[in-house]
Amino acid sequence: MIKAGKLVLEREGDRDFDAYLARPKAASAPSIVIFTEMFGLSRHNFEMADRYAQRGFNALVPNLFWRSQFPGELGFDGPDRDAAWTRLAAFDVEAAGRDIVTAVKWLRSQPSANGKVFALGFCAGGRMAFLAAARADVDAAVSFYGMGIAKHADDFTAVRCPVHLHYGLKDPHIPPSEVDTVIQLAQSRPSIEIFLYADAGHSFFNPIRPGYHAASAKVAGERLNALLDRVCPVAESAR
Repeated sequence: MIKAGKLVLEREGDRDFDAYLARPKAASAPSIVIFTEMFGLSRHNFEMADRYAQRGFNALVPNLFWRSQFPGELGFDGPDRDAAWTRLAAFDVEAAGRDIVTAVKWLRSQPSANGKVFALGFCAGGRMAFLAAARADVDAAVSFYGMGIAKHADDFTAVRCPVHLHYGLKDPHIPPSEVDTVIQLAQSRPSIEIFLYADAGHSFFNPIRPGYHAASAKVAGERLNALLDRVCPVAESAR
């Protein structure tokens, strides 16, 4: 990794669509856009981007809450957690869908990008990763415990790229009925694969959260890396 830091993707009035970018040493590399949990941009997300840059990716973490009344980071617990749920309830998904397109186009326009863009999202960001596949022409997308994907029935028909949707069956925030709806919607879309983890709950992929489930995370990580290697391979010289 040769460079990391915050930047502005777009300005609207007195608000900035901000993001964090980590770049690899290679002159031309694939890109990954990471959509955060409902808590927004955090050190955890930045460190993830840094790790992907070390692997040879341009890694962008956009702040999709930049339009919100409070666009900053919120903590995982206490009053901040309640505030995160309130912010998510008021979240403008359609505006965020346009922001996703902006972020992907920005990534593809960078001199260090080779045109390939992979979307990865968690929790609220898992929904955004799915929308990136449907609306932003990414090359592949992976969603972990994406809340609300069942609300986008019309978007399923627009998905052409490989998409992985990962759900823990002990997730208190995504009821079985929602997972069943997503499975039904995906039946006619061969590029969408759904993976279910019987012993996992919400945030099972996040090692700093109480819901982390190591065994499920290991399997899911292997599936994620296999898709990355297939769709957005990194040259050995770029690592």
